[in-house]
Amino acid sequence: MKTPTLSVWIGIGLIWLMSIPAGNASAQEAILADHTFVTTFDQIPAEIFETIREDYHFFYGHTSHGSQIMSGLGALAAEDSEKYQVPHFHEISDDLGHNGDTSWVQPTRDWLDNDPDCNMVLWSWCGGASDNTEAGMNIYLEAMTQLETEYPSVTFVYMTGHLDGGGPDGNLYQMNNLIRDYCATNNKVLFDFADIESWDPDGNYYPNENDGCSWCYSWCEDNGCSSCGSCAHSHCFNCYQKGKAFWSMMAAIAGESLSPVQEIPTAADIQIRNFPNPFNPQTDIHLRIAQPGAGSLGVYDLSGNLVTVLFSGQFSAGEQSFRWNGRDDQGRLLGSGIYFCRLVLAGQQTEIKMTLLK
Repeated sequence: MKTPTLSVWIGIGLIWLMSIPAGNASAQEAILADHTFVTTFDQIPAEIFETIREDYHFFYGHTSHGSQIMSGLGALAAEDSEKYQVPHFHEISDDLGHNGDTSWVQPTRDWLDNDPDCNMVLWSWCGGASDNTEAGMNIYLEAMTQLETEYPSVTFVYMTGHLDGGGPDGNLYQMNNLIRDYCATNNKVLFDFADIESWDPDGNYYPNENDGCSWCYSWCEDNGCSSCGSCAHSHCFNCYQKGKAFWSMMAAIAGESLSPVQEIPTAADIQIRNFPNPFNPQTDIHLRIAQPGAGSLGVYDLSGNLVTVLFSGQFSAGEQSFRWNGRDDQGRLLGSGIYFCRLVLAGQQTEIKMTLLK
């Protein structure tokens, strides 16, 4: 028997690669569905909703907090039952547990082994991220990655834990940042539960908020909001926002090009945004300033360490842009992850989140 030639082996490899369904997004660029994905909902072409319903079947483990996504999808479907019809979900009443719990792994395997059409898996937290540890969170991340290895045609969606009022100095904030950094660095798909409920549609940030979403009440009183019937632990608008972010995440997984842009006005009439975001290898930071003044613009890592100063001195009024090339102040190229661009001006501090991908 002849030994296959190199060209034959290459051909076999290409056939094998072509046979893998397009469900697994982990080998592609990271998809980090945060609050900016809410703003891209209106960019989704009508036909993409039907494509998602046809091409993706979901397995979703959640308890009460995780049900907010389903409530949000239901609220959108109530607005347009044809366009926003909820995709096919198999839901089980369970969650990611606490500190190293992996009891959710086997039910995932059992379902995937018996449902060949299932190509999306989601698991949510219900308080278990708040009291977790770095070791416990690493167990969660490793378990998800192991499942991705075992089921390469399935896309696994990572999640952050819901807000608990602990703020940036609390344990939840640190645990969620571990998840965010891991997903950004390893090209995972993340539904950033906490970030979505941290921002109102006007771009105001509420880092000390809890899962009750108190800002939702005041914002809806001033602007009006759709009803969702009920939203576990929270205001209906919180669920509504998560429903929009979910559809935008799925559109991105399906290959649709969406362009979330952060724009944060402050009391001093300052606006800051960056594009593209996520980015590689560089991003442009755009400022709009009503009044001139002395200040600084810097980039910081997740630990709050200054990475580089983009500008320090007198800012002029009007629009201006600065480019960051993903390097520190020594010219060293930085790794993938989440960074913050911080503008200090007129006695105020304004910050946006940026994601560097490799």
